[in-house]
Amino acid sequence: MDKQLQLNPNEVVSFLQKRPSDITRDDLLRFIQARDIKMVDFMYPAEDGRVKTLNFTVNSLEYAETFLTEGERVDGSSLFPSFIEAGNSDLYVIPRYRTAFVDPFSEIPTLCLLCSFFDRSGEPFDCAPFQTLQRAEKVFEESTGLQFEAMGELEYYVICDEEKLFPATDQKGYHESEPFAKMNDFRRACMEHVARTGGQIKYGHSEVGNFTLDGKVYEQNEIEFLPNPLDTAADQLLLAKWIIRNLAYQWGLDVSFAPKITTGKAGSGMHIHMRLMKDGRNVTLGPDGGLSNEARRAIAGLMKMAPSITAFGNKNPTSYFRLVPHQEAPTNVCWGDCNRSALVRVPLGWSAGVDMCSRANPNEPASAGRDTTGKQTFEMRSPDCSADIYQLMAGLCTAARIGLEMPEEEALKMAADKYVDMDIHRPENAAKLASLECLPACCYDSADALEAVREMYEARGVFRPRMIDGIIKALRAHNDRHLHEKALNDTKLLRKLVDTFFYCG
Repeated sequence: MDKQLQLNPNEVVSFLQKRPSDITRDDLLRFIQARDIKMVDFMYPAEDGRVKTLNFTVNSLEYAETFLTEGERVDGSSLFPSFIEAGNSDLYVIPRYRTAFVDPFSEIPTLCLLCSFFDRSGEPFDCAPFQTLQRAEKVFEESTGLQFEAMGELEYYVICDEEKLFPATDQKGYHESEPFAKMNDFRRACMEHVARTGGQIKYGHSEVGNFTLDGKVYEQNEIEFLPNPLDTAADQLLLAKWIIRNLAYQWGLDVSFAPKITTGKAGSGMHIHMRLMKDGRNVTLGPDGGLSNEARRAIAGLMKMAPSITAFGNKNPTSYFRLVPHQEAPTNVCWGDCNRSALVRVPLGWSAGVDMCSRANPNEPASAGRDTTGKQTFEMRSPDCSADIYQLMAGLCTAARIGLEMPEEEALKMAADKYVDMDIHRPENAAKLASLECLPACCYDSADALEAVREMYEARGVFRPRMIDGIIKALRAHNDRHLHEKALNDTKLLRKLVDTFFYCG
């Protein structure tokens, strides 16, 4: 039996005993009949990053076959106002069968599917973020002969009424257990619901941030995923945010993915781990157990394009309230091993060649020859949940490809020059810090960074010029130069900004 199908929590996959990529229309019709599905929901993200929904009643099997095959038309100008004019706005939404899951919230048995956008000619809508990501993946593989995989970390705050029993220690919530952490059961429920949508979760835990404000407790949590192809990884992050918000609403809780809620407390990021694959094997590590030259060249591309990546991954003014020194958030363009002050971190990767399991469990025989090198990744730490997940993944993929397309000697030198092996914010490291390029300090600067290198993203048709124009226009519309400095000295302004972007992404 396929191990990926054993214990699979997705009801559609479990019933069909098929991998998601193998699911067909006839499979879904069979599931609809067998499970007495009454509704089918088409779901898709719009320009604001939120999930939109179109409901279908299953009037007959014939009608279900029709909309599963032909999709439906929608108003593109309402979904993508920066990219589509009202005079020529119709788009088709066509379901992607591999994304099918049963709605865990609806009392009416409902099958949900994520959709792709197509234009009036039946071609993929060129400014749809999902289509942009697919083009980035295709060009990456054509150029490098490698595949690019990723997994995300979702950080978010859960807000509830203050309790006096077992109060948490301020900013000491990392991996805290009950009763000092109050929201662990909610996080577990979120993880179970996300798994039912097809999300492949690695683990969840409470995070550093916790504080009390205006009689409310703010408790930070994190859910991290397993590596997947980029489009699947992005789908899973999109649905996870939808799940967490819906479940919070059911539980009478509030949730925020905002990058920053108040000064002096931990912000929430959406770190993206990446790895390079070839023929199903992770090639992020080289034969010597260190990073491969391919990985170092990809990291060089991330270093080269880092300022512009904030245009995809940090889309509102409070994003830049998080990217400040001494908050475990990056401010300079550099990378390092196990270094949380760096923009790109290379985490521990089980590459020591030691059987730690048998050491911790003396009765367990040593597992000779077990290969753990496939777990090695490199992590981009600047993005947050204001990001358009698909644009961000496409931007990271493009940046890594740019590094791999550079002359090898040039890319390896750039990687070496940007490497740091210490906390760059310590006073003794001031000279090294001064030599490093800074990330943009606001949305406006981020737009300028993207404008300066836009042709590199537009090359080979990956990002369409209209999309880049829309991103730049939206970022500049915040008009937020020097806004951070003003808000630090104006509590009313800070509160207004936090309230405006509290439910971002």
